[in-house]
Amino acid sequence: MGKCFSSQELYELRNSIPIHVLIETQLGIPAKISEGVFRFLCPLCNEFQTAVNPRTNLGRCFRCENNFNTIDMVMAWHSTGFVDSVKYLQAILK
Repeated sequence: MGKCFSSQELYELRNSIPIHVLIETQLGIPAKISEGVFRFLCPLCNEFQTAVNPRTNLGRCFRCENNFNTIDMVMAWHSTGFVDSVKYLQAILK
């Protein structure tokens, strides 16, 4: 059975790392400011019809209609499973 993570650990990983910082500096996903909005290359559909919401710390692709928290973003960009993505983010926070 896989490693269990507490809900507090997962909450911290989803909210302690600003998603725009994760996208740009940790994952190296192509990103730009367009019309005053931070946009990133969607890891699923490869479009820039995206935005981030700093209040909720979520990324959104309006083309493929997917939302990404930090864990989802790592999973999509690195094509890894949940446990490996959580471990990746834990290493960033250390």
